[in-house]
Amino acid sequence: MLQLLLLLPLGILAGLLSGLLGIGGGLIFSPLLLALGLEPHQALATSTLAIVLTTAGGAWAHFRQGRLPLQPSLAIGLAALISAPLFGGLGRLLSGWGLLGLQGLMYAVVAFSVRPRQQGTSAEELVPQVHLGPLMLLGAMAGLFGGLLGLGGGLVMVPVMVGLLKLPIHLAIRLSTVAVFLASIGAGTLFIVEGRGQLLPAVLLGSLASISARWAASQLQSISPRKLAWLLRLLALALAVETSRRAVALLLS
Repeated sequence: MLQLLLLLPLGILAGLLSGLLGIGGGLIFSPLLLALGLEPHQALATSTLAIVLTTAGGAWAHFRQGRLPLQPSLAIGLAALISAPLFGGLGRLLSGWGLLGLQGLMYAVVAFSVRPRQQGTSAEELVPQVHLGPLMLLGAMAGLFGGLLGLGGGLVMVPVMVGLLKLPIHLAIRLSTVAVFLASIGAGTLFIVEGRGQLLPAVLLGSLASISARWAASQLQSISPRKLAWLLRLLALALAVETSRRAVALLLS
């Protein structure tokens, strides 16, 4: 408990990243919980529970600003909510180092696929026509990452929405926040039923992160698309190196 209290500032960092980049904070929570001595399956389940509270703050801030289009939000969010419990049982089939290895691979792919590009200000204010089918597939992706790896999947969904669906990055971040929130609810419910994860660390970290996520989400529109894209790339690259290092160490131990 003392270790956890000393590391709570990382909860604030996770919330800031969640509000700014549309991620759940699991990329901060998972390494933190592993450092506290939790084994990988337990750490990833606890991370998912903390993500529920973290993304709730960001999603609420976006909703209050009136910047969440209804149909796209429902399409990506409900797909994430339904798919997360379906994929949640897959994590038990993988070893601890296998779970971490998949995380590292995911981060590496994102780091080399994000392409910073400047978009016009007027384009950011418009809600483009979006096909709901691809958004539902991305919601299912959020459920996969949430259920299998204890991550929201926002670090993957945002580049896909920007690069393939041609959505403004601010809108992509908002939709990602909704998807991650509902995916973590679905996967977290399964983990509670199965007795995976620890509620106290999840509530402490998630509650603190939720406060900073709400503030960061309220500031999102003031940050340029190019800066947001570079933040995603640098964060993914750092996490790819660290998570892969942990996977190799666990495999060799």
